[in-house]
Amino acid sequence: MSSMGNIDNLSSTLQVQRLSKGDSLATTVAKQLEAEITSGRIQVGNKLPTESALCDLFGVSRTVIREAITQLKSLGLVETRRGVGTTVTRSMSSETVFAYNVDPTAIKDILHILEIRMSVESAACALAAERRTEADLAKMERHFSEFDAALARGELARKEDYEFHLAICQATHNPFFKQFYEQFNKNVIPRANLVNSNLDHVASEEYLNRVRAEHEAILSSIRAKDADAAKEAMHQHLSRAYLRYERYNESNSFD
Repeated sequence: MSSMGNIDNLSSTLQVQRLSKGDSLATTVAKQLEAEITSGRIQVGNKLPTESALCDLFGVSRTVIREAITQLKSLGLVETRRGVGTTVTRSMSSETVFAYNVDPTAIKDILHILEIRMSVESAACALAAERRTEADLAKMERHFSEFDAALARGELARKEDYEFHLAICQATHNPFFKQFYEQFNKNVIPRANLVNSNLDHVASEEYLNRVRAEHEAILSSIRAKDADAAKEAMHQHLSRAYLRYERYNESNSFD
């Protein structure tokens, strides 16, 4: 059977619900597809139906489907390659539980700040890629190395994370980006709002290694002066965090 035939068969077996306009469309689509993946109805190695097929299946636009796929990618569940399509890469989210319980007020604050950061810092990252000097780049690379050193010491690298992002804002050479970021101090880093005694340090290590990889992608794009890639890398970095804490806010669990 052809791969197109397999995709058509997969479309017919998915247990999804068409959506109403009152729903948060992209997030609802993403959660339904995630459920299909984690249940095993869509298996690792399978391709998702085409955008057109998913649009028909859910009764939504291509824009909604693309945003839903972006959310699945941020969870590490799928990857998209040009000419190949979107393939399931793992059956469980790469997000791991690293806190046993979190103050609900802290979660709401984290989400509010991340909403602002996704817009402002993504734009700042693009400008930093265009405007950065060699001195700016050296500062970012130094803070990236300091983040590594903190991880090697078994620390949560809150200060080092903050300094890396601040260096990006400074590299825009627009003082208002720097002032925007400085007003939050290191509390802008989500895990700065979590109590150490509530942390699962084994899971924290996996989480922080992924943060490191995301920082590396951001830094590589800025180094290459690729504004579009830098903007996307920053948006992916922050939106992954947002989705994680949004899930906790809805269910009181990172699972």
